[in-house]
Amino acid sequence: MASHVDPLVVGRVVGDVVDLFVPTTAMSVRFGTRDLTNGCEIKPSVTAAAPAVQIAGRANALFTLVMTDPDAPSPSEPTMREWLHWLVVNIPGGKDPSQGEVVVPYMGPKPPVGIHRYVLVLFQQKARVAAPAPDAEAARGRFSTRAFAERHDLGLPVAAMYFNAQKEPANRRRHY
Repeated sequence: MASHVDPLVVGRVVGDVVDLFVPTTAMSVRFGTRDLTNGCEIKPSVTAAAPAVQIAGRANALFTLVMTDPDAPSPSEPTMREWLHWLVVNIPGGKDPSQGEVVVPYMGPKPPVGIHRYVLVLFQQKARVAAPAPDAEAARGRFSTRAFAERHDLGLPVAAMYFNAQKEPANRRRHY
């Protein structure tokens, strides 16, 4: 009998970005018409605009969404781990990140070399988070999802997913 292995463990998201956790909230992520699943590959040209993220949960619950690249600048030498691509706090349950407070604006994936993992981590807040001043979290390189969660008393994630992307040849970009 085959046992289920969590794709977040297989993809080393658990370990590199977050500690082992039990997902308790549904989160869906879509770029255009493409629904993402853990470990899928998507072209960077499709990810220029922020994804549509739907978060389940009661309207009175608040969430924080973090998106990072743990493979920056290169998967073999991730000296900038984690590169912060997006940070939104105080997102109401049942809503999307546009209803929250953007701390760091969305930056689409632009992997310079190799296949990079892009990780979206969702935390349920215990209380409203005072959004840090724009400069406080603006340093995108060497961001730590764990340290941010600890600093803001977020606990373990309630959902996470990741996708892969690699540099596209300039003359072969396709939108699918």
